Amino acid sequence: MFFECSFNDLFRACFDELQMKNIQVWLVLDYICDGVYILDIAVRLHTGFLDQGLLVKDVRRLRETYIRTLQCTLDICSILPTDLLYLIVGMSYTPLLRFNRLLRLSRLFEFFERTETRTSYPNAFRICKLVLYILVIIHWNACVYYSFSKVLGLGSDSWVYPNASDPEFGSLTRSYIYCLYWSTLTLTTIGETPPPVRDEEYLFLIFDFLVGVLIFASIVGNVGSMISNMNATRVGFQTRVDALKHYMHFRHVSKVLEQRVIRWFDYLWTNQKTIDEQEVLRSLPNKLRAEIAINVHLDTLKKGDVGKEMYIIKEGHLAVVGDDGVTQFAVLTAGSCFGEISILNISGSKMGNRRTANIRSLGYSDLFCLSKQDLMEALQEFPHARAQLEQRGRDILQKEGLLEEVNVSAGEELEVKMERLETSLDRLQTCLARLQSEFNSSQLRLKKRLTALEHNITTATTGSGFLSDADGSESVSGCDFVRSEINIRL
Repeated sequence: MFFECSFNDLFRACFDELQMKNIQVWLVLDYICDGVYILDIAVRLHTGFLDQGLLVKDVRRLRETYIRTLQCTLDICSILPTDLLYLIVGMSYTPLLRFNRLLRLSRLFEFFERTETRTSYPNAFRICKLVLYILVIIHWNACVYYSFSKVLGLGSDSWVYPNASDPEFGSLTRSYIYCLYWSTLTLTTIGETPPPVRDEEYLFLIFDFLVGVLIFASIVGNVGSMISNMNATRVGFQTRVDALKHYMHFRHVSKVLEQRVIRWFDYLWTNQKTIDEQEVLRSLPNKLRAEIAINVHLDTLKKGDVGKEMYIIKEGHLAVVGDDGVTQFAVLTAGSCFGEISILNISGSKMGNRRTANIRSLGYSDLFCLSKQDLMEALQEFPHARAQLEQRGRDILQKEGLLEEVNVSAGEELEVKMERLETSLDRLQTCLARLQSEFNSSQLRLKKRLTALEHNITTATTGSGFLSDADGSESVSGCDFVRSEINIRL
C-alpha cells in the first residue's frame, strides 16, 4: 500500500516508458491494491477502539463510530474507480487517474503513530521514519523535475534533463538515477548542479532550496530531540542528585553522610527505581490503572486459593465480591487488612489455610504484603494483637457459616486440660526437685556419720593392747570387747 501510494503511481505518471512497457502487469497490480483497500475498509468496520482505557468490541457501535469519522470519507473517496476513465483518455494517463489513492497516506501516518507508541525502541523507529520521509521527498522531487523538464523540453538548455535521443541518457534507469541524483544535491543544499536559465527554472529551484532547508532543519531538530529523549531520564535523575549535593554542601553535611546519600542514589539508578509510579500512572483512567496494578503487582485473590500472606491497604479501594466477580459484599479502604484468616490457623475453620473470599481492586491500589512467617514472629511479641485478629477471623467465619462450633469448644476444653496438665507437671517437677535435694542432704549426713564411725573404730582398735603375751588370749578378749562396743553404738 505504501509503495503503491508513495512511489509507484507518481513514478509511472512521470516516466511514461515505465507505464507503457507492462500495461497488463500494472492493471493486475492496481486491481489487487484496490481489493486490499476494500478489505481494509471491512477491517476498519470491525476494529475496536479505546473508551476510558478499555477496548470496545460491540460491532454495531464500531460501525456507527467509523462511518461518522473523516477517515471513512477519505477511504471511500480513495477507492472510487476513477482509473476507468482510461477508456476515454488512454492508458498512459492511468497513473494520474489513480491519484485519489494518495488519500490512503493517512493510514500510513496512523501506522507510524501506533508503531512508535508500541515499539520498545521508539528512538530507533523515529530515525528510520525520518530517513524514509527524506527518501520519499527526494523521490517525489526527482519525478517532478523530470516532468518539469519534459514540459520545458528535454535538452532545451543545460538545466533541464538532457534529450532522450542521446544514447547515454535514453534508458529508463539512467533517467531516474540522474533525476534522483539532481534531487538529492538540490534538497541537501549541496549544489554543484547546472545553473538555471529560464525564470521558471529559477522559481522551481528556489522552491526546492526552501524545501531542502526545511528538510535539513527537520533532520537537525529530530536528531537533537531523539538524543534528548534518550537521555531524559538520566538528565532528570542527575539534576536531582546535583541539587541534593548542593544542599548538603550548603548545610555542611559530613562527608560520611554525603557518601551514604550518593550510594543510595546509585542504588536507585542501578535498580531502575528512579521512576515515580504514581506520577507515571496519574494520566491513565481509573479502570486501566486498576488493571495495570493487578497485572504488574498482584493477581485478584480468589476464594479457595492457598493463603501465604496477608495484606494491608495503603491506598485505594478493594471490594469483597461473590463468585460471579460482580456482586459486592463489602468495600475495603485504606488501613483495612485482609487475608489473615487463611494464615492464622483458626481452630474450627472449615477452610483451613484457604482463602475465604474473593477480593478485587476497584481502582489503582497500593498494598503492604506481610508473609506468614513475619506475621507469626510479630504476633509472638504482641499476643494481644493475635487475640484480636483471631477473634475478628472467628466472627467473619461464623458469619459466613465456615466455623464449626463443636470443634471450637472441644478445642477450648483441650487447651484448658493442657494448661492444667502443664501446671500439675510444674508442681511435680518442683516436688521432685525438693525430694532430690532432701535425698542429697540426707546422703551427705549419712556419709559424714559413717566417716566418723570408721574413725572411732580405728582409734579403739589401736588402743586395745596388741603387745601382750605371745598366746594372744588377752588380745582376743580385747577385740571381742571392741566389737561388742561397736554393735552397741550402731
